Amino acid sequence: MARKRKKRVRVGDALIALVILLILLWFFVPQGKAFLTTVAREIGITLPSSQVSIEDLPASQARDQLAAIPVREPQDAVDNPRYSRDRFGDAWADVDRNGCDTRNDILSRDLARPTFKEGPFGCIVLTGTLAEPYTGKTVHFQRGKDTSPLVQIDHVVALANAWESGAWEWTDSQRLEFANDPDNLLAVDGQANQEKLASSADQWLPPNTEFRCDYVSRQIRVKSQWGLSVTAAERETMIRVLADCG
Repeated sequence: MARKRKKRVRVGDALIALVILLILLWFFVPQGKAFLTTVAREIGITLPSSQVSIEDLPASQARDQLAAIPVREPQDAVDNPRYSRDRFGDAWADVDRNGCDTRNDILSRDLARPTFKEGPFGCIVLTGTLAEPYTGKTVHFQRGKDTSPLVQIDHVVALANAWESGAWEWTDSQRLEFANDPDNLLAVDGQANQEKLASSADQWLPPNTEFRCDYVSRQIRVKSQWGLSVTAAERETMIRVLADCG
């Protein structure tokens, strides 16, 4: 009897630990939530939604903008034309015609103490220091074949996500302008940018938790200004992040 009781206790402890792990995944890890939602859908289980509604949020521009952003169903994009980077024009074009490409414009803006290569416009950034927002690290930038990729320029609202959110209906010139919109661009850690790729807010948030409010608020602002939509999962994650903002 004692052995059976011990076995039951071990099974019970394991189940409790599993439940705790699932709760942590659901509430604190965007990728975990997406995974659990997919699994639940496959086995016919309805998972609980966020306890915070948009009406519960304190008054802010981000809250008001998010409230007005249309919500789309994931299947709405099924019949859309397929995304490709080419749909948004040449990478880092000089859309503002200041003689500098967009990448160097953003490096010049986001790096502290930038130095520049001599030239007619003085555009090309050679070195600088980045207070990296996604990780919270300090990154020393140096232009070069092996070192330049350590600092990349991220589209806060990824181009692929923008495409699914409504950019597929835009003109080529609108998409080119969006791809080079400074408000949607940040100089960031290369590895963090590669981890994010085209993820939406419900799939990826910056590891640096102190930057998540700024990150989500910027996504909301960009989507609002450009008339883009969100999915229900995106919206729920954005509400949860805004609820934790001071």
